[in-house]
Amino acid sequence: MKLTQVKDNTWVAEGLELIPFYKLDSRRCILLDSGLLSEREELEEALLSAGLTPAGILCSHAHVDHCANNGYFQEKYHIPVALTAPEAGMCSGLLNLKCYFLTLPPGIVERESSCMVHTPDVIIPPTDGPFSFAGAEFRIIHTPGHSSGHICTVTPDKVCYAADALLSQEYMGSKLPYNLSQAMAEASREKLRDLGCHAYIMAHRGVCGPLEAEELIDENRELVHRRAEEILSLVTRPMTASQIGQATCELYQLFTRKPHRALRFERNVRFFIEYLVDAGRLEMTCRRGVTFYQRPQQD
Repeated sequence: MKLTQVKDNTWVAEGLELIPFYKLDSRRCILLDSGLLSEREELEEALLSAGLTPAGILCSHAHVDHCANNGYFQEKYHIPVALTAPEAGMCSGLLNLKCYFLTLPPGIVERESSCMVHTPDVIIPPTDGPFSFAGAEFRIIHTPGHSSGHICTVTPDKVCYAADALLSQEYMGSKLPYNLSQAMAEASREKLRDLGCHAYIMAHRGVCGPLEAEELIDENRELVHRRAEEILSLVTRPMTASQIGQATCELYQLFTRKPHRALRFERNVRFFIEYLVDAGRLEMTCRRGVTFYQRPQQD
């Protein structure tokens, strides 16, 4: 795993996603997320090869590609982990994790994601502002939407780790961008404007300057709006969520043979349906115990 300097003491480990870290000195660093379980050895070896030992984990949110190794590093190196209260609750037990995976059966959640269960040492305050952790002074920006307690972190070098609050240019072709609440995610992205940061790191492989970040905020909004309109156009009659999901998969040619991926598609489509309902673009009716979605009569 390649380690790349972003600015001064703020670096990233380049895996399937970017895992930022802040160097306290030549031997210790604070991880901003801990990556996928499959990347544990590679991440640890990359840090140790650079002479670095983790001194803490300031975690952006409790998704499997961001916190799967929190408990491992916490136990092995006796270091503190910090999470917001909603994300800490998500990691507190397997049934809570079921709320994140949503469509996956509890047994599969247990077999595949029990590594996420751990207890953080520090709960991040619920308000934006300075946050001292493991020997460094960070700035926390609460950005719910992608997940309930998602945060962005500004390092002492004025580098913003946007985590999953902002998709990089590489992902502007995403067919079903994931947000627990598309509306809240949009509002949170607006908080990233005019931060005075020198650089922005996006977990899903992007580092950019402030001008490009401003453009990405606009492009992220346009992507979600475009996908919502495309999905809305498929609702030509009263349809169930499953029927809308099938039509969406046909539109985007999401023809997976893997049930896990299909269930994730179903979940992501549902979040767009909910977004359209809240916006008044779809309304719900019920027939014989089944919910149908349709456009309002005036649409």
